[in-house]
Amino acid sequence: MVLEKYILAVITTNPAKVPSGATVFSCENKEEMDSIAANLEAILDGIAHALNEELYVIVKH
Repeated sequence: MVLEKYILAVITTNPAKVPSGATVFSCENKEEMDSIAANLEAILDGIAHALNEELYVIVKH
C-alpha cells in the first residue's frame, strides 16, 4: 500500500485542539501562523489548507 495523501504538519494558535501524533507548530497570532504555513508549504512541497481561523494543515496530495 502506497500513501498518496497525508498530513505533513499542523500550524495553530490553539495547540489544545490538535490531536497527538501530528507535527504541530504553535504560533502566537494569526500573522505568525500565516507566515509559518507559507514557509512550510514551500519547504515540505505540500499545500496549506486553512481549516478555521486558528488552524492550518499542510498536506501532500
